[in-house]
Amino acid sequence: MHKLEHMKSSGLTLAGRLALNGLRFQYLRRAGHPGKPQALSLEITHHCIAKCIMCNIWKIPREVPDLSVNQWLRILDSPVFSNLRELDITGGEPYLVKDLPHLFAGIRDLKSENLKALRSIAITTNGILTQRVLAYTEAILQSLNACNVELVVVCAVDAAGPLHNRIRRVEDAWSKVHATLQGLIKIRSKFPNLVLGLKTTILPANVDLLDNIADYAAASDLFTIMSPCIITQGRYLNPEKAADMAFNAQQIQKMIQFYLQGRSLWRFHNEQIIRFLKTGTLKKPCTCGFNYFFIRYDGTLLLCPLVDIPMGNVTESNLEDLLSPPKACGVRRRIGRFPDCSRCTEPGLERFSLPFEGWTYLKVLRKMKPEAFFQMHRHMGLDKYFS
Repeated sequence: MHKLEHMKSSGLTLAGRLALNGLRFQYLRRAGHPGKPQALSLEITHHCIAKCIMCNIWKIPREVPDLSVNQWLRILDSPVFSNLRELDITGGEPYLVKDLPHLFAGIRDLKSENLKALRSIAITTNGILTQRVLAYTEAILQSLNACNVELVVVCAVDAAGPLHNRIRRVEDAWSKVHATLQGLIKIRSKFPNLVLGLKTTILPANVDLLDNIADYAAASDLFTIMSPCIITQGRYLNPEKAADMAFNAQQIQKMIQFYLQGRSLWRFHNEQIIRFLKTGTLKKPCTCGFNYFFIRYDGTLLLCPLVDIPMGNVTESNLEDLLSPPKACGVRRRIGRFPDCSRCTEPGLERFSLPFEGWTYLKVLRKMKPEAFFQMHRHMGLDKYFS
């Protein structure tokens, strides 16, 4: 009884915070003003080992340079990030960056100065470079362990078996990512600040195997991120793949049945994807450009990774100046209304949007039982936005 009363009290406190967040967001949206960034994605490299059938990032010429680790650290040293809660490190394949541990050591040093609010860093990998992933991850964890920051390592798994090789177009990709995950699980036993999960891009090729992937994840206590592939020029450079990646009616029904099982605790995402699969349109809150933005491998700033409207380059202009001019204000006012927004199945963008937009998450809180809500709230790491 005491636990239930505590959850109800916590729910009332959270409800008040969400109501106020909603009022603030409505003001910012009408004015087009940015909020304080709470989440940030850095595409630290465009280089990749895989040549995935649903993505064209690997087609960027190899001679095109990425920003250096020191340049990324100078970007993160901006006062803009004083309220940053979580950082997403992506690519390409981030573990191809040879001085990746140096990047994390630099972030650790910034934690005591500019990044005091930082609670979590996520890194997405295809897991093919097993020995490097394991060695770098252990070194990174030793850097982060002393500064109260969790590391979330997400391995891309598009089939729990040989089909994964064909999707990634790498021989033995499945055996390599499996070995990587088994090694990471051993490391997790030594470092409680390591969180492990799988990210699956649902395609016509793997739509029959979603339960197998979920079973594989459950057997090793891995969280899952499973969502239909996204066709966009802004992030994956893949518009010409739209016909090949289109689902037929039977495949759509299979996805609906999978999501109806509720195998993921991210209930909001499950419900939104089911609605999208039934209607072809998504309608959900998005705060891209307000409390989140995306920086490409060359320093190009995007308010949303899926909306290909560059704000400028962070190596050439001050971040505050790029976030404030009329162009940025105009894009922020249209966030959620671009054609790409109606097809955005990316669950990560939902996570940081719900606390900041406030009112939609408040409805979720009122709809769910307290115990189920707070289980989901903690599982998705949304508690870090209210500490």
